[in-house]
Amino acid sequence: MTAIYGQLFELGPNGTIIDDLATGYTFSPDAKTVTITLRPGVKFTDGTPFNAQAVYYNWMRDLGKTGISNGLNPPWLIKELPVPKGSPPFTAEPPAPGAIDVTGPYTIVVHQTVPNAAFVDQLFDSIPNWIASPTALQKEGASFGQNPVGAGPFQVVTNIPNSELIVKKNPNYWQAGHPYLDAITFKTVGSDEAAYEAMLANQGQVYEDMSTTQLINESAAHFTVDNNLGTSPYDLQLNTAVPPFKNPKARQAIYAATNFQPILQHLFGGRYPITESFTGPGGICYEQYVPGYQGYDPTLAKQLIAQSGLNKVTIQLGTIALSTAQDSMDALRAEWEQLGLKVNIQSWPLSGLIAAFEANHGMNWQAMVQTAGAYDPAGGVGVGFRFDSTSPFSGVHDPKLDAMLQNAQGSTDMATRCKYYHQAAAYIAQKYYGPFYFTFSPANISVHGIAGPGLTTPLASVAVVPTIPWEDVYYNPGS
Repeated sequence: MTAIYGQLFELGPNGTIIDDLATGYTFSPDAKTVTITLRPGVKFTDGTPFNAQAVYYNWMRDLGKTGISNGLNPPWLIKELPVPKGSPPFTAEPPAPGAIDVTGPYTIVVHQTVPNAAFVDQLFDSIPNWIASPTALQKEGASFGQNPVGAGPFQVVTNIPNSELIVKKNPNYWQAGHPYLDAITFKTVGSDEAAYEAMLANQGQVYEDMSTTQLINESAAHFTVDNNLGTSPYDLQLNTAVPPFKNPKARQAIYAATNFQPILQHLFGGRYPITESFTGPGGICYEQYVPGYQGYDPTLAKQLIAQSGLNKVTIQLGTIALSTAQDSMDALRAEWEQLGLKVNIQSWPLSGLIAAFEANHGMNWQAMVQTAGAYDPAGGVGVGFRFDSTSPFSGVHDPKLDAMLQNAQGSTDMATRCKYYHQAAAYIAQKYYGPFYFTFSPANISVHGIAGPGLTTPLASVAVVPTIPWEDVYYNPGS
């Protein structure tokens, strides 16, 4: 996506915001209105001008019926058209007139309904940060996905779905001297093992997002291993709306019954820092240890299990069908069963996981192993995604916590934002709303001679992984 479209803004080293196809932004004093200025003189690779009208067309498409029908629902705090009567909960509607305004050839303004100082951070690694050619969108129609056209550093040569994408240098890219590479071939592989073998056979120069600890360790003997800065802790979501975790003692029992240190060491070689909050070392407002957090205490766990009746039920524990999440879930079940708990586990692909959360208006699931965090807690799959009452993927329905998260999101002063986020982390711990594990971030593997942000110098993960700015990557095989 970033190779083809570029980005309006990039998340750079040390958490810096880098202007790309946008040149800046300003907030109104109340943080409700954000004005974005765009880079003049840029063209999409089909010759269409890149300007505010192009961005407006994309955003209205992303947030309108087309985006909604494809499952997009960006967390934009803007006025929407009324939801039709009889619609299911959490139904999105297109933006109301005036919510997004073009005020000049290269100026676009978003009018938010509440203060939201995280707006630009929320763009990172999201569909609205990638702007497509309106001409190509209208011309290609349903086939645009196979023939995407952007204003990024590369343009598509061939695209074989789920197999191989070849892109070549955009000769009219706005940034002089970039991209450094003439072409990139992106290939789909089935596993870390397959990718590692391909790298050893010189069939690839970069592999993104390796999570197998043994292979990461072995790779260090042959390749450059870049461990990026994690921002998204795994957490155990507890559904406080239904038994057994409607009972605070049952939730505290889970905190006391869970020891993440041996899981981290055994499954992940101790690579990632344990945390007690929804922040990670690569993100803003990082808080590793939270006052009052209930740690591992098997003696207390046994008492609370008996008092809450957890020993008389079978806990339904689920996660997404990814090896790291499934391995963590299996290890949790083993720990809990040693303390007398009965656990049934299940995993789903993404679509099935979404259905499991939404079934019966969110009343069917009990506990889920998920990630809960982002570079900015108000962005991506951030804290609100897992803990805010308005999210269909939250098991918490607490107006007091909602207010803390809203206050944090609404301030343009970083110290104030962090104060509220630290209060929220302490409140989550006090109410036992969900224990946190460790801040996972997979490694990127490169052959010697490759260099670039996120590959040989660490980047903060937007959510679980960083976004590689491919225009800044170069390859010198002789070095």
